Amino acid sequence: MTHPFLDLPPLNAERFATIEDRVARLLDTRQDVVITQGEALLPLEGAIRAAAGPGTTALNVITGPYGQTFGDWLRDCGATVIDLSVPFHTAVTAAQVRQAFAAHPEIDFVSLVHAEAATGNTNPVAEIGEAVREHGALFYLDAVASVGAEPVLPDAWGVDLCVIGAQKAMGGPAGVSAISVSERAWARMAANPNAPRRSYLSLLDWKERWIDGGRKALLHAPAQLEMLALEACLERIESAGPETVMARHASAAAATRAGAAALGGGLEPYVHEAREAAPVATTLRVAAGLVASELVARALESDPALPLAAGGGALAEEMIRVNHYGPDASPGAVHSSLAALGTALAERGLTVDLEGARRAANAAWR
Repeated sequence: MTHPFLDLPPLNAERFATIEDRVARLLDTRQDVVITQGEALLPLEGAIRAAAGPGTTALNVITGPYGQTFGDWLRDCGATVIDLSVPFHTAVTAAQVRQAFAAHPEIDFVSLVHAEAATGNTNPVAEIGEAVREHGALFYLDAVASVGAEPVLPDAWGVDLCVIGAQKAMGGPAGVSAISVSERAWARMAANPNAPRRSYLSLLDWKERWIDGGRKALLHAPAQLEMLALEACLERIESAGPETVMARHASAAAATRAGAAALGGGLEPYVHEAREAAPVATTLRVAAGLVASELVARALESDPALPLAAGGGALAEEMIRVNHYGPDASPGAVHSSLAALGTALAERGLTVDLEGARRAANAAWR
C-alpha cells in the first residue's frame, strides 16, 4: 500500500535552499536565513546561547510569558540581565527602551517578543528598532506569532536575529522554524567561546557547514514532511499575497474585539488599546466571579475545533484567548467563537446579545 506521506524521494539541498530563499522573500531580508529542524523554541534558545554570554548586558523586554523565558536563558548563559516589564494588557514603547539605555549605557543586547499570542499584545518593533540602532545593541526578535499576521521586516527594523515559526498566522507546520541572522550577529556568535558547537542548538554549525559551504550539503536529514508543508504554506501566502493574508488577520482581530464588546456578559478586551492588540489573537477578560477556563470548556463542548483557549497559568481564571490565526482568521471562526462564548455566558445567568455581537463583528470586518 502506498501513501502520499510515505516513500517520498529525499529532500535535496537545492530544494532546501530554495525554501530558505522563499522565507527570505517573505521577510524582505538580505540577511542569511536558516531553516531549523524543530519547533521555534530551537532557534529562539539557540540564538540566545550563541550570541550572549558572561560579557553580555541584556535588556530583556517582558510583555508576556516568552519574555520571561528569554530572561531565564540569558541568565543561564551568564549574561547580566536588565528586565523591562510592562503590564500584559499593554505594549512596551520606544521611549521606555531609550530610558533603559540612558540608565544602563552598557546594554549591548536587546530581546523582544513582537506579538505575544499568549497575552494578545503587539509591540512597535519599527520604533524600538530605531532606538536599538541608535544605541548600537544587538537586536533579537521573536516574531513567531506575528509573521503572516502583520509585517515582519528585519532589515528595515534593524533586527539582527529574527525567529519565525509557521504554525500560527502562516497556517503551516510546527515542526520547522527559521531565523534570519545579520552579519554582526554572526560575528558576535563567532567571538563567543560559549556558543553551542556540534550541537542541535548550534547556529554556527549551519553557518560554517551549510551557508559558507555554498548550501551544497545539509548537516543532517531534513524533516521531510514538515519542509514540504512549509513550502506549500509559503506558496499559498505568495499566491494570495502577504498583504491579503495580513489584512484577513487584522479584520479577524477587529471583528472579535467589536463582537465581544457588543456581546456583553461582562467580556472586555484584555489589551486596553486596540492599537496595541495583536492581529494574531484577541484576549478577553471575564467578569469577576467567572472562571475563564470553565467558560472555554463549556464553549468547546459545542465544537471542540473552535479556536478558543483559556490563558496560561494564573491567567486561566481571568483570560480567554480567541486564536483567530491561519485558517481561523475568518468570519465564520469569529462568529462561531463569539456565539459559543455567548451561550456559555448565558448559561451562567448573564445577559448577552448574540445578534448584536454578530452585527458588530460584521461591521468591523474590513
